[in-house]
Amino acid sequence: MKKFFAALIKTLLVLVIIGAVGWYAFGADGPFSEQGQQLLAKIKGTQGVETEAQLEETSDDTALIEENNQEASEVEPEITDQNMTTKIVFTGDVELSEYVQSNYTASGVNGVCAPEIQQLMQDATYTMINNEFCFSERGQQAPDKQYTFRVNPSYVSLLNDLGVDIAGLANNHVLDYGKDALTDTFTTLSNAGIDYTGAGNSLEDASKLIVKTDAKGRTFGFLAASHVIPVGSWNVLNSQPGEFCFYDETDLLNSITAAKQQVDYLFVMVHWGVEHTIELTDYQPNDAHKFIDAGADAVIGMHSHCLQPIEMYNGKPIFYSLGNFIFNQTIKSGGGGAVEITFQENDDVTYRIIPITASGACTSIDPAGYSYMESISNNIKIYDDGLITEVQ
Repeated sequence: MKKFFAALIKTLLVLVIIGAVGWYAFGADGPFSEQGQQLLAKIKGTQGVETEAQLEETSDDTALIEENNQEASEVEPEITDQNMTTKIVFTGDVELSEYVQSNYTASGVNGVCAPEIQQLMQDATYTMINNEFCFSERGQQAPDKQYTFRVNPSYVSLLNDLGVDIAGLANNHVLDYGKDALTDTFTTLSNAGIDYTGAGNSLEDASKLIVKTDAKGRTFGFLAASHVIPVGSWNVLNSQPGEFCFYDETDLLNSITAAKQQVDYLFVMVHWGVEHTIELTDYQPNDAHKFIDAGADAVIGMHSHCLQPIEMYNGKPIFYSLGNFIFNQTIKSGGGGAVEITFQENDDVTYRIIPITASGACTSIDPAGYSYMESISNNIKIYDDGLITEVQ
Protein backbone atom coordinates (compact mmCIF):
# COMPACT_ATOMS: atom_id res chain seq x y z
CA MET A 1 0.00 0.00 0.00
CA LYS A 2 2.81 2.35 0.86
CA LYS A 3 4.38 1.60 -2.53
CA PHE A 4 1.08 2.47 -4.23
CA PHE A 5 0.77 5.82 -2.44
CA ALA A 6 4.43 6.61 -3.07
CA ALA A 7 3.98 5.92 -6.80
CA LEU A 8 0.80 8.03 -6.87
CA ILE A 9 2.57 10.96 -5.21
CA LYS A 10 5.48 10.72 -7.67
CA THR A 11 3.04 10.64 -10.59
CA LEU A 12 1.19 13.71 -9.28
CA LEU A 13 4.48 15.58 -8.77
CA VAL A 14 5.54 14.74 -12.35
CA LEU A 15 2.17 16.02 -13.67
CA VAL A 16 2.51 19.23 -11.64
CA ILE A 17 6.02 19.80 -12.99
CA ILE A 18 4.89 19.09 -16.59
CA GLY A 19 1.94 21.49 -16.14
CA ALA A 20 4.17 24.21 -14.73
CA VAL A 21 6.61 23.85 -17.60
CA GLY A 22 3.78 23.92 -20.15
CA TRP A 23 2.24 26.99 -18.56
CA TYR A 24 5.55 28.79 -18.61
CA ALA A 25 6.38 27.84 -22.20
CA PHE A 26 3.03 28.35 -23.82
CA GLY A 27 1.19 30.61 -21.43
CA ALA A 28 0.31 34.28 -22.08
CA ASP A 29 3.82 35.44 -21.21
CA GLY A 30 5.68 32.28 -22.13
CA PRO A 31 8.69 32.40 -24.42
CA PHE A 32 6.86 30.47 -27.15
CA SER A 33 3.77 32.69 -27.14
CA GLU A 34 3.57 35.91 -29.19
CA GLN A 35 3.60 38.01 -26.04
CA GLY A 36 6.38 35.90 -24.63
CA GLN A 37 8.45 36.44 -27.77
CA GLN A 38 7.98 40.22 -27.43
CA LEU A 39 8.94 40.05 -23.76
CA LEU A 40 12.00 37.99 -24.58
CA ALA A 41 12.98 40.46 -27.32
CA LYS A 42 12.78 43.33 -24.87
CA ILE A 43 14.90 41.43 -22.36
CA LYS A 44 17.48 40.71 -25.04
CA GLY A 45 17.31 44.35 -26.16
CA THR A 46 18.42 45.47 -22.72
CA GLN A 47 21.37 43.16 -23.15
CA GLY A 48 22.44 44.89 -26.41
CA VAL A 49 20.60 42.64 -28.91
CA GLU A 50 18.16 44.79 -30.95
CA THR A 51 15.21 43.37 -32.82
CA GLU A 52 14.11 44.76 -36.21
CA ALA A 53 11.14 46.44 -34.54
CA GLN A 54 13.46 48.14 -32.05
CA LEU A 55 15.70 49.34 -34.86
CA GLU A 56 12.68 50.88 -36.59
CA GLU A 57 11.60 52.56 -33.35
CA THR A 58 15.16 53.83 -32.81
CA SER A 59 15.28 55.14 -36.37
CA ASP A 60 11.99 56.95 -35.88
CA ASP A 61 13.22 58.43 -32.59
CA THR A 62 16.49 59.55 -34.22
CA ALA A 63 14.60 61.19 -37.07
CA LEU A 64 12.38 62.99 -34.57
CA ILE A 65 15.41 64.23 -32.61
CA GLU A 66 17.10 65.43 -35.80
CA GLU A 67 13.91 67.21 -36.86
CA ASN A 68 13.65 68.90 -33.46
CA ASN A 69 17.31 69.90 -33.63
CA GLN A 70 16.80 71.33 -37.12
CA GLU A 71 13.80 73.33 -35.94
CA ALA A 72 15.82 74.61 -32.99
CA SER A 73 18.68 75.66 -35.30
CA GLU A 74 16.20 77.48 -37.52
CA VAL A 75 14.87 79.43 -34.53
CA GLU A 76 18.30 80.27 -33.10
CA PRO A 77 19.35 82.90 -35.73
CA GLU A 78 16.12 84.78 -35.13
CA ILE A 79 16.96 85.03 -31.44
CA THR A 80 20.50 86.17 -32.28
CA ASP A 81 19.46 88.67 -34.96
CA GLN A 82 16.80 90.05 -32.67
CA ASN A 83 19.32 91.57 -30.36
CA MET A 84 22.85 92.37 -31.05
CA THR A 85 23.74 94.22 -34.29
CA THR A 86 22.38 97.69 -34.98
CA LYS A 87 22.70 99.41 -38.35
CA ILE A 88 22.00 103.11 -38.86
CA VAL A 89 21.75 104.54 -42.37
CA PHE A 90 21.95 108.23 -43.37
CA THR A 91 21.17 109.33 -46.90
CA GLY A 92 21.89 112.42 -48.94
CA ASP A 93 19.19 114.87 -50.06
CA VAL A 94 15.77 113.40 -50.78
CA GLU A 95 13.51 115.44 -53.05
CA LEU A 96 10.49 113.71 -54.55
CA SER A 97 10.55 115.41 -57.93
CA GLU A 98 7.84 114.92 -60.55
CA TYR A 99 10.00 112.23 -62.17
CA VAL A 100 10.26 110.35 -58.88
CA GLN A 101 6.53 110.71 -58.23
CA SER A 102 5.70 109.42 -61.70
CA ASN A 103 7.92 106.35 -61.21
CA TYR A 104 6.39 105.65 -57.83
CA THR A 105 2.84 105.94 -59.16
CA ALA A 106 3.64 103.56 -62.02
CA SER A 107 5.90 100.99 -60.33
CA GLY A 108 5.90 101.63 -56.60
CA VAL A 109 9.19 101.70 -54.71
CA ASN A 110 10.83 99.54 -57.42
CA GLY A 111 10.57 102.50 -59.78
CA VAL A 112 12.45 104.76 -57.35
CA CYS A 113 15.23 102.60 -55.89
CA ALA A 114 17.07 99.52 -57.13
CA PRO A 115 16.70 96.38 -54.95
CA GLU A 116 20.10 96.82 -53.28
CA ILE A 117 19.19 100.37 -52.22
CA GLN A 118 15.83 99.21 -50.89
CA GLN A 119 17.59 96.49 -48.91
CA LEU A 120 20.12 98.96 -47.51
CA MET A 121 17.38 101.18 -46.11
CA GLN A 122 14.83 98.56 -45.10
CA ASP A 123 17.36 96.33 -43.34
CA ALA A 124 18.67 99.22 -41.26
CA THR A 125 17.59 99.41 -37.65
CA TYR A 126 17.11 103.17 -38.14
CA THR A 127 17.22 105.27 -41.32
CA MET A 128 17.50 109.07 -41.42
CA ILE A 129 17.09 111.23 -44.53
CA ASN A 130 17.44 114.93 -45.29
CA ASN A 131 13.86 115.84 -46.30
CA GLU A 132 14.63 118.53 -48.91
CA PHE A 133 11.02 119.70 -49.51
CA CYS A 134 7.72 120.35 -47.76
CA PHE A 135 4.75 117.94 -47.67
CA SER A 136 1.76 120.16 -48.43
CA GLU A 137 -0.78 121.43 -50.94
CA ARG A 138 -0.96 124.83 -49.26
CA GLY A 139 1.18 127.96 -49.15
CA GLN A 140 2.67 130.57 -51.43
CA GLN A 141 5.83 129.94 -53.40
CA ALA A 142 8.85 131.77 -51.98
CA PRO A 143 9.59 134.86 -54.10
CA ASP A 144 12.86 135.26 -56.00
CA LYS A 145 13.84 131.63 -55.42
CA GLN A 146 15.00 129.64 -58.44
CA TYR A 147 14.00 126.20 -57.15
CA THR A 148 11.07 125.49 -54.84
CA PHE A 149 9.98 122.02 -53.77
CA ARG A 150 6.54 120.97 -52.56
CA VAL A 151 5.09 117.42 -52.57
CA ASN A 152 1.56 116.09 -52.09
CA PRO A 153 1.39 114.53 -48.59
CA SER A 154 0.13 111.24 -50.04
CA TYR A 155 3.67 110.52 -51.26
CA VAL A 156 4.86 110.09 -47.69
CA SER A 157 4.03 106.42 -48.29
CA LEU A 158 7.24 106.21 -50.33
CA LEU A 159 9.25 107.08 -47.22
CA ASN A 160 7.38 104.38 -45.32
CA ASP A 161 8.07 101.86 -48.08
CA LEU A 162 11.78 102.66 -47.84
CA GLY A 163 11.80 102.24 -44.07
CA VAL A 164 12.57 105.88 -43.18
CA ASP A 165 12.45 106.46 -39.41
CA ILE A 166 13.72 110.04 -39.05
CA ALA A 167 13.59 113.11 -41.30
CA GLY A 168 15.97 116.02 -40.95
CA LEU A 169 14.15 119.26 -41.81
CA ALA A 170 17.00 121.76 -41.45
CA ASN A 171 17.68 122.81 -45.04
CA ASN A 172 17.07 125.55 -47.59
CA HIS A 173 13.83 124.14 -49.06
CA VAL A 174 11.53 123.03 -46.25
CA LEU A 175 10.00 126.55 -46.05
CA ASP A 176 9.70 127.03 -49.82
CA TYR A 177 5.92 127.41 -49.46
CA GLY A 178 5.79 129.15 -46.13
CA LYS A 179 4.79 128.33 -42.58
CA ASP A 180 1.49 126.60 -43.37
CA ALA A 181 3.30 124.15 -45.66
CA LEU A 182 5.95 123.57 -42.99
CA THR A 183 3.22 122.85 -40.43
CA ASP A 184 1.63 120.41 -42.89
CA THR A 185 5.02 118.70 -43.14
CA PHE A 186 5.12 118.21 -39.38
CA THR A 187 1.62 116.70 -39.47
CA THR A 188 2.30 114.46 -42.47
CA LEU A 189 5.47 112.99 -41.01
CA SER A 190 3.94 112.48 -37.57
CA ASN A 191 0.88 110.73 -39.03
CA ALA A 192 3.21 108.46 -41.00
CA GLY A 193 5.13 107.51 -37.83
CA ILE A 194 8.30 109.33 -38.93
CA ASP A 195 10.16 111.41 -36.34
CA TYR A 196 11.57 114.76 -37.43
CA THR A 197 14.06 117.27 -36.10
CA GLY A 198 15.72 120.47 -37.34
CA ALA A 199 12.51 122.52 -37.61
CA GLY A 200 9.65 123.23 -35.26
CA ASN A 201 7.33 125.69 -33.60
CA SER A 202 9.99 126.96 -31.18
CA LEU A 203 13.74 126.70 -30.67
CA GLU A 204 13.17 123.88 -28.20
CA ASP A 205 10.99 122.04 -30.71
CA ALA A 206 13.31 122.62 -33.70
CA SER A 207 16.38 121.48 -31.75
CA LYS A 208 14.70 118.45 -30.20
CA LEU A 209 16.77 115.33 -29.76
CA ILE A 210 15.35 112.20 -31.37
CA VAL A 211 16.31 109.19 -29.25
CA LYS A 212 16.20 105.57 -30.40
CA THR A 213 17.00 102.52 -28.27
CA ASP A 214 18.11 99.23 -29.76
CA ALA A 215 17.41 95.73 -28.45
CA LYS A 216 20.63 95.70 -26.44
CA GLY A 217 19.60 98.91 -24.67
CA ARG A 218 22.08 101.21 -26.42
CA THR A 219 20.70 104.70 -27.04
CA PHE A 220 21.21 106.75 -30.20
CA GLY A 221 20.51 110.46 -30.55
CA PHE A 222 19.81 112.48 -33.71
CA LEU A 223 19.99 116.27 -34.25
CA ALA A 224 19.72 118.39 -37.41
CA ALA A 225 20.66 122.05 -38.06
CA SER A 226 21.29 124.32 -41.04
CA HIS A 227 23.90 126.91 -41.98
CA VAL A 228 22.07 127.60 -45.27
CA ILE A 229 18.74 129.44 -45.41
CA PRO A 230 17.68 132.00 -48.04
CA VAL A 231 16.32 134.62 -45.64
CA GLY A 232 16.71 135.30 -41.94
CA SER A 233 13.01 134.74 -41.20
CA TRP A 234 13.48 131.00 -41.74
CA ASN A 235 15.58 130.86 -38.56
CA VAL A 236 13.36 129.72 -35.69
CA LEU A 237 14.96 132.41 -33.51
CA ASN A 238 13.47 135.06 -35.78
CA SER A 239 10.09 133.59 -36.66
CA GLN A 240 8.07 130.50 -35.72
CA PRO A 241 7.67 127.90 -37.00
CA GLY A 242 11.19 127.85 -38.35
CA GLU A 243 14.49 126.01 -38.58
CA PHE A 244 17.28 125.26 -36.15
CA CYS A 245 20.29 127.19 -37.52
CA PHE A 246 23.96 127.49 -36.54
CA TYR A 247 25.31 130.65 -38.13
CA ASP A 248 26.24 131.16 -34.51
CA GLU A 249 27.23 127.69 -33.30
CA THR A 250 26.36 128.38 -29.65
CA ASP A 251 22.86 126.87 -29.62
CA LEU A 252 23.92 123.78 -31.57
CA LEU A 253 26.99 123.23 -29.40
CA ASN A 254 24.81 123.53 -26.29
CA SER A 255 22.35 121.04 -27.77
CA ILE A 256 25.14 118.58 -28.56
CA THR A 257 26.59 118.84 -25.05
CA ALA A 258 23.18 118.31 -23.45
CA ALA A 259 22.25 115.49 -25.83
CA LYS A 260 25.47 113.55 -25.20
CA GLN A 261 24.49 113.30 -21.53
CA GLN A 262 21.27 111.52 -22.55
CA VAL A 263 22.49 109.01 -25.16
CA ASP A 264 25.34 106.60 -25.79
CA TYR A 265 25.90 107.73 -29.39
CA LEU A 266 25.04 111.06 -30.99
CA PHE A 267 24.70 111.95 -34.69
CA VAL A 268 24.50 115.49 -36.03
CA MET A 269 23.12 116.14 -39.53
CA VAL A 270 24.05 119.55 -40.92
CA HIS A 271 23.18 121.53 -44.05
CA TRP A 272 26.19 123.64 -45.00
CA GLY A 273 28.88 124.57 -47.51
CA VAL A 274 28.66 125.56 -51.17
CA GLU A 275 26.73 123.77 -53.90
CA HIS A 276 28.34 121.78 -56.72
CA THR A 277 31.91 121.70 -55.42
CA ILE A 278 34.07 119.28 -53.47
CA GLU A 279 35.94 122.22 -51.95
CA LEU A 280 35.12 122.88 -48.31
CA THR A 281 34.47 126.30 -46.87
CA ASP A 282 36.67 127.35 -43.97
CA TYR A 283 33.92 126.98 -41.42
CA GLN A 284 33.01 123.37 -42.32
CA PRO A 285 36.05 121.59 -40.80
CA ASN A 286 36.25 124.17 -38.04
CA ASP A 287 32.62 123.58 -36.97
CA ALA A 288 32.78 119.82 -37.56
CA HIS A 289 35.70 119.51 -35.14
CA LYS A 290 33.85 121.61 -32.58
CA PHE A 291 30.79 119.37 -32.87
CA ILE A 292 32.83 116.22 -32.26
CA ASP A 293 34.71 117.83 -29.40
CA ALA A 294 31.33 118.71 -27.87
CA GLY A 295 30.15 115.09 -28.03
CA ALA A 296 29.03 114.15 -31.56
CA ASP A 297 29.99 110.62 -32.64
CA ALA A 298 29.55 111.44 -36.32
CA VAL A 299 28.79 114.54 -38.40
CA ILE A 300 26.77 114.01 -41.58
CA GLY A 301 26.68 116.90 -44.04
CA MET A 302 24.35 117.86 -46.92
CA HIS A 303 23.63 120.65 -49.41
CA SER A 304 26.40 120.48 -52.03
CA HIS A 305 24.44 118.17 -54.41
CA CYS A 306 27.66 116.20 -54.80
CA LEU A 307 29.86 114.06 -52.59
CA GLN A 308 32.44 115.89 -50.50
CA PRO A 309 35.43 114.47 -48.58
CA ILE A 310 35.33 112.16 -45.59
CA GLU A 311 37.58 112.89 -42.63
CA MET A 312 38.31 110.98 -39.43
CA TYR A 313 38.82 113.33 -36.50
CA ASN A 314 39.68 111.98 -33.04
CA GLY A 315 38.47 108.59 -34.25
CA LYS A 316 35.05 109.94 -35.33
CA PRO A 317 33.89 110.33 -38.95
CA ILE A 318 32.90 113.56 -40.68
CA PHE A 319 31.00 113.09 -43.93
CA TYR A 320 31.19 116.62 -45.27
CA SER A 321 28.40 116.02 -47.78
CA LEU A 322 26.44 113.02 -48.99
CA GLY A 323 25.13 115.00 -51.96
CA ASN A 324 21.86 113.76 -53.46
CA PHE A 325 20.14 110.44 -52.92
CA ILE A 326 16.67 110.62 -54.48
CA PHE A 327 16.25 113.72 -56.60
CA ASN A 328 15.75 114.48 -60.29
CA GLN A 329 15.97 112.19 -63.28
CA THR A 330 19.75 111.84 -63.20
CA ILE A 331 22.40 111.76 -60.49
CA LYS A 332 25.87 111.47 -61.97
CA SER A 333 28.70 109.42 -60.53
CA GLY A 334 30.06 111.34 -57.56
CA GLY A 335 26.74 113.06 -57.13
CA GLY A 336 25.54 111.44 -53.94
CA GLY A 337 25.44 108.57 -51.52
CA ALA A 338 24.54 107.14 -48.15
CA VAL A 339 26.37 106.04 -45.01
CA GLU A 340 25.85 102.85 -43.00
CA ILE A 341 27.13 102.80 -39.42
CA THR A 342 27.10 99.37 -37.77
CA PHE A 343 27.30 98.66 -34.04
CA GLN A 344 28.28 95.08 -33.22
CA GLU A 345 27.25 93.19 -30.08
CA ASN A 346 30.62 94.00 -28.48
CA ASP A 347 30.10 97.71 -29.37
CA ASP A 348 32.69 97.70 -32.15
CA VAL A 349 31.68 100.30 -34.74
CA THR A 350 32.24 100.21 -38.51
CA TYR A 351 31.52 102.86 -41.14
CA ARG A 352 30.60 102.23 -44.77
CA ILE A 353 30.05 104.69 -47.61
CA ILE A 354 27.56 103.74 -50.32
CA PRO A 355 28.02 105.96 -53.40
CA ILE A 356 24.98 106.13 -55.68
CA THR A 357 23.94 107.18 -59.13
CA ALA A 358 20.50 107.60 -60.70
CA SER A 359 19.12 107.11 -64.18
CA GLY A 360 15.48 107.57 -65.11
CA ALA A 361 14.88 108.82 -61.55
CA CYS A 362 15.83 105.42 -60.07
CA THR A 363 18.68 105.32 -57.53
CA SER A 364 21.26 102.51 -57.59
CA ILE A 365 24.75 101.82 -56.20
CA ASP A 366 27.67 103.38 -58.09
CA PRO A 367 30.63 100.93 -58.07
CA ALA A 368 33.00 103.63 -59.33
CA GLY A 369 32.23 105.81 -56.34
CA TYR A 370 34.38 103.96 -53.79
CA SER A 371 37.72 104.83 -55.36
CA TYR A 372 36.48 108.34 -56.13
CA MET A 373 35.59 109.01 -52.49
CA GLU A 374 38.99 107.77 -51.37
CA SER A 375 40.69 110.04 -53.93
CA ILE A 376 39.01 113.22 -52.62
CA SER A 377 39.49 112.37 -48.92
CA ASN A 378 42.65 112.72 -46.83
CA ASN A 379 43.13 110.31 -43.95
CA ILE A 380 40.95 107.32 -44.85
CA LYS A 381 41.03 104.13 -46.90
CA ILE A 382 37.88 102.80 -48.58
CA TYR A 383 37.63 99.10 -49.46
CA ASP A 384 35.68 97.55 -52.33
CA ASP A 385 32.56 97.16 -50.17
CA GLY A 386 32.74 100.76 -48.97
CA LEU A 387 34.22 99.97 -45.55
CA ILE A 388 36.14 102.96 -44.20
CA THR A 389 39.28 102.79 -42.07
CA GLU A 390 41.47 105.60 -40.81
CA VAL A 391 44.96 106.07 -42.21
CA GLN A 392 47.47 107.68 -39.87
